[in-house]
Amino acid sequence: MAVGFDFGTATCSVAHIVNNEVHPVAINEGEFYISSTMCAPNRESVSESLYRHLNILPMSDVGEQLLQSSINTNKREGIDVVPDDIRFGKQATALYLQDPTDYYYVKSPKSFLGLLGLDEIRYTIFEDIVCAMMANIKHNLESSLSQSIDETVIGRPINFHNKGGEQSNIQAENILRRAATRAGFKHIEFQFEPVAAGLEYEASLSSDRNVLVVDIGGGTSDCSLIRMGPNWVGKQERTDSLLGHAGSFVGGNDLDIHLASKSFMFEFGKDTNTKSGLPMPNMPFWECIAINDVIAQKTFYSRANYRELKSMLSSAKEPEKLMRLLQIYDHTLGHSIVAEAERSKVALSDTDNYKALIQLPLESIDIPVSAQQLEKSIYRPVLKIQKLVQETLAQAAAQPDEIFITGGSARSPIVRAAIKSVVGNVPIANGDYEGSVTAGLARWANLCFK
Repeated sequence: MAVGFDFGTATCSVAHIVNNEVHPVAINEGEFYISSTMCAPNRESVSESLYRHLNILPMSDVGEQLLQSSINTNKREGIDVVPDDIRFGKQATALYLQDPTDYYYVKSPKSFLGLLGLDEIRYTIFEDIVCAMMANIKHNLESSLSQSIDETVIGRPINFHNKGGEQSNIQAENILRRAATRAGFKHIEFQFEPVAAGLEYEASLSSDRNVLVVDIGGGTSDCSLIRMGPNWVGKQERTDSLLGHAGSFVGGNDLDIHLASKSFMFEFGKDTNTKSGLPMPNMPFWECIAINDVIAQKTFYSRANYRELKSMLSSAKEPEKLMRLLQIYDHTLGHSIVAEAERSKVALSDTDNYKALIQLPLESIDIPVSAQQLEKSIYRPVLKIQKLVQETLAQAAAQPDEIFITGGSARSPIVRAAIKSVVGNVPIANGDYEGSVTAGLARWANLCFK
């Protein structure tokens, strides 16, 4: 049996075909989605747990070195790695939030896979993280279906990262392939996520049409203009139907981060002054919430930056706000602030006003947010999504008959209006915002592995 596997930035999901119909598979305690998060006692316990409890061996000399170093570190620190130490999805987040300073927490590793300049050790660390998450999903998948699963089509964005071009894409796909192989998949194919979403929509069409598929994922946004319909269904060779593609490293996470930056961070000292009247440096307020930027996060939570934050506190005209920024540092709270921004964004899809609540160890902060504020806050990432649409249409040299929009942030009236403003008076359709890509991957897997 073959499955479609959406290893997403925000969530992961799996589906397969039964009697020509798509069936999602429970992979998380009866649920069809699992958030792309992992929590462990430390980074080293991930590598050791793969080896010790899952019998998953490294595939390179560097991997073997990393494993031995991890085992030695855990032994030296008195950490006895047991099977339940590594948590995934909502269990991972719940464990992390008990004491953020005491755990190694990873959210959305897919966002980092295309980052060029990784040394071999960091490359292998990412591979171990992705492998651990995939192995957990594969185990739960096989438990749900009561059979072994060796064949899968994994979704991938058009571009994993804005910098690095095809070299970045090759690196990210290689990490995913190696991780999936180590997790136990024997036959692995990839398909572009917007194409997969289009394949699912195609099943509902009664005539051939040019469809602009816009997939706004958690970490990337992708556009494809595809000729689709009854005459293309079931064809594995579809080169002539793929009219244009464009993708960028901008997605729902960016909308959340920009909303947090523009509407939340003033409560932490952003845009305030020092006692002498000089403006506070801006970078720490951005780095603490840039959860999709591994370098920014490393910089913010460094010891050197702690000294800088203490210096900012001593010179601040509003020190009570800077104390909140130090709480973010002390308790690793950047993820929770962005999570509240995401809740605000979702709520503002249906209402004009929302009261955000940010919970700190020493206080709670209520922040009113309006739909107008949201639109202003996310202007720049939305502009990038509009440019993707323009690039796709220019590449295809054709116009769409309709638009199919999917992905969690596709619910936003702001995003939908922005896309409409580029394309013009073209009907917009949507299916399952969260599941269209997975369903299309399942259809392609069924075709690939017949």
